[in-house]
Amino acid sequence: MLQAMRNKMHGWPSIIVLGLAVLAMSLFGMESYFTSQNDTFVAKVGKREISQNAFQNRMNQLRQQFSAQQGDQFDPATFEKQETKLRILDAMIDEQLLLQANADWGMRVSDQSLRDAIAGIPAFQVSGKFDPTSYRAYLANSGKTSAMFEDEIRSSLATQLLPQAIDDSAIISDQHVDDYLGLATQRRDLRYFLLAKPDPAEKQVTDAQIESWYKAHQADYMNPEQVSVKYVEVDGAKLTPKAAPSEEELKARYEEEKQRFVQPEQRLVSHILINVPANATPDQQKAALTTADKVAAEATPANFAALAEKDSQDLGSRRQGGDLGWLKKGVTNAAFNSAMFALQKGQISKPVLSSDGYHIIWLRDVRSGDSKPFAEVRDQLLQEATSAERDRQYNELAGKMADQTYSNPSSLEPAAAALDLPIQTTPLFSHTGGEGLAANPKVVAAAFSDDVLVQGNNSSLIDLGNNHSVVIHVDKHVPAAAKPLAEVRAMVEQSILEERIAAAARTQADEVLARLHKGEDMVAVAKSLDAKVVSVPGAVRGQSFQVPAPVLKEAYLLPHPSAPDKPQFAEVDMGDGGFAMVAVDKVQPGDLSRISPEEREMLHRQMAQAYAGEVTRELLETMRAKTKIKINKNLL
Repeated sequence: MLQAMRNKMHGWPSIIVLGLAVLAMSLFGMESYFTSQNDTFVAKVGKREISQNAFQNRMNQLRQQFSAQQGDQFDPATFEKQETKLRILDAMIDEQLLLQANADWGMRVSDQSLRDAIAGIPAFQVSGKFDPTSYRAYLANSGKTSAMFEDEIRSSLATQLLPQAIDDSAIISDQHVDDYLGLATQRRDLRYFLLAKPDPAEKQVTDAQIESWYKAHQADYMNPEQVSVKYVEVDGAKLTPKAAPSEEELKARYEEEKQRFVQPEQRLVSHILINVPANATPDQQKAALTTADKVAAEATPANFAALAEKDSQDLGSRRQGGDLGWLKKGVTNAAFNSAMFALQKGQISKPVLSSDGYHIIWLRDVRSGDSKPFAEVRDQLLQEATSAERDRQYNELAGKMADQTYSNPSSLEPAAAALDLPIQTTPLFSHTGGEGLAANPKVVAAAFSDDVLVQGNNSSLIDLGNNHSVVIHVDKHVPAAAKPLAEVRAMVEQSILEERIAAAARTQADEVLARLHKGEDMVAVAKSLDAKVVSVPGAVRGQSFQVPAPVLKEAYLLPHPSAPDKPQFAEVDMGDGGFAMVAVDKVQPGDLSRISPEEREMLHRQMAQAYAGEVTRELLETMRAKTKIKINKNLL
């Protein structure tokens, strides 16, 4: 409605409307004018609001995550469904309830936990350790301050405090574990045979039957709704900076950022390794130390390489005379690292014990942590400056495109003309996407949104990542329509025949099961149907791969046989229109002595987590019942 008003507010009618608005504000005051506006949050949990922006960010994040995980199988239309949006909003409401519980019960994320969480993010690590440079680079690229990012991580950790506390307090007894393992490792002696699919009693399909089926199942024979869109795009990779920075500018930048180019101190090292066996006895360790002391006493800079080739048990370096190359702090184990950095240039250490054995270390040279010279980093500075200028150009042009397409919502022409950008067009694509631009889930979601498809407006600026954005406008719209009967006639006929076969197969299975229940011998019954009984002693749930999965599943749903000669029978729908017969002859308890302590401990942990998850869910339901929650579905 607002868009329609924007399009139509021209001439003397607009003057009258604006005049009435001014009069209303003068009579009732500006405050009453603004307080009459609708809520702008998608949900309010107690006093906590979930904004439209926060909800949309979560939607976009999940859409991109699912797209990356599912690839070609991803259906962007899923995120347009109301039930999907409500599920996502429910999860965000649960987060707000958990945050409120933290506030009520005095639970908070410690600064140390926050630091540990950030330091543990793999993207911020180099050689397994937190790297401040990588962290600062991420903040710069994402446009976030450290405070903003820390708030995000703290909020994420805060929603885990209560579930983690419940998890830590969960008590799962050994008996619970034994009961579960007894069921999981239970063995069943079973027999089964497969029934051949019978021919349908009626093989002829009439025109009337085909037409009736087609009308009743028309949703199965639809051409999907499709659109093609026009679009203008700004791609930072295609922008050319107006001028390269001068040498003076590059040198000035180098002086300002010289600290960035400090090289870590490095040491040129060789070593000789004397192995100590794993779980070595005191005598073995003493013998290794005696050997290492002897080698260390003989070692000099002149003969070190020869001794390494003769005595070192490090196969990777002995052929190079023990040479390990240039090493910086932190790349070796702690004992080796401490000894290496305690040596002076040219010194040879006494034997140093590590998890590998005894090392004799020769420090051959030292490279101090000086800044790299300008000439060495000039190309890097030029690339960064060029990239920064390209970013600036992109942001400026994308901002202008957003303004232009918003100011002229019914067409891309004004923006294209003002910014000298071509208007391009995609082929038709459906809710599942298409090729090129239409393969992007953000574009597909925007193309089928109410604002773009129904109202006929330009989309907002769609960020495709890597300084690439577009604005789209629907070019063609092809509604979903049933395929002509002539086109799908063969498919309809086949569906009718398959339904008849399935019905005949179920009837046959019911009859065979009745024969078994009456006491007929299973082998005889199978033979009368040209089938063969397969016997599987000691079948285990989820592990007996020689048994078809549907048969094994049904076998474990059957009760225990009432007597050794009283098997339990069932018919099994194989899921392909066929059936099988299964008999359970004997049930044996699992052998818990075969479960390793590690497997038992892992299961104990999993059961505790499952229990904690259920308790957390019940707690959230209680909190929901006690909290006033308002949802604005019209803003989803």
